[in-house]
Amino acid sequence: MSLKVCVLVSGSSGNCIYVASPNTAILVDAGLSCRETMKRLESIGAVPASIKAVCITHEHGDHVSSIGPLQRRLGADLYANSGTIDGISRDDKMKSLPWKVFTTGSAFTIGDLRIHPFTVNHNANDPVGFVVSDGKSSAGIVTDTGEANNLTREKLKGCQVVVVEFNHDEDMLKDSSRPWVLKQRIVGEFGHLSNKQACQLLADIASPELKTVFLAHLSGECNKPELAVKCARAALEGKGLQKVVVNLTYGDRASEVAEC
Repeated sequence: MSLKVCVLVSGSSGNCIYVASPNTAILVDAGLSCRETMKRLESIGAVPASIKAVCITHEHGDHVSSIGPLQRRLGADLYANSGTIDGISRDDKMKSLPWKVFTTGSAFTIGDLRIHPFTVNHNANDPVGFVVSDGKSSAGIVTDTGEANNLTREKLKGCQVVVVEFNHDEDMLKDSSRPWVLKQRIVGEFGHLSNKQACQLLADIASPELKTVFLAHLSGECNKPELAVKCARAALEGKGLQKVVVNLTYGDRASEVAEC
């Protein structure tokens, strides 16, 4: 096996993803406490000291809340684009972090991993998704986006593993007690993907190379795991991909580990 992928935590309370080749390990986002991140890494057999870098998708708190403690604990490099760094640096406690700056759209390397950041639609300074590859296998990560545009489809197509936001069920969101303004933000171009939108994305990127799908950022109030899983499997089976593994992600524990 080449790449390992595990979603250590996913949801509005925190987001953090482990991606590793046999020689290089990174985290995508840092929204889980340092102590709990260490605990969950150890629970999947990963050695925290092996983490070489933390790559940030955008500046929202559920993706960066533990970036300082994690960097000090791991001694890992921190990667983000300038827009994300500007957003994070508004917090005085994060102004002096030792960033390595990448340019959205330009790939960079960490050990034997090649990371390609690409633009996604979300209400942040310069939010990105990532494709992480070791030259043999690729993992595509899109955890927060209001729409799956052509660029997102292009980047995820051909990946063996994808982590895709399945935020809400449209009817459950509509019937929820959330304020109208919040509902409009969630369903807007820069909000979050619904099950229906995410399933259309899966159908669009479906190929024989795809082995595992992680359903990420499920709303606890406006979605149900069984609805998201049913939708995802229907989309994949509609493309003749009955053998693709569909994994849920969680707030209180790490997901299954995918290997490709």
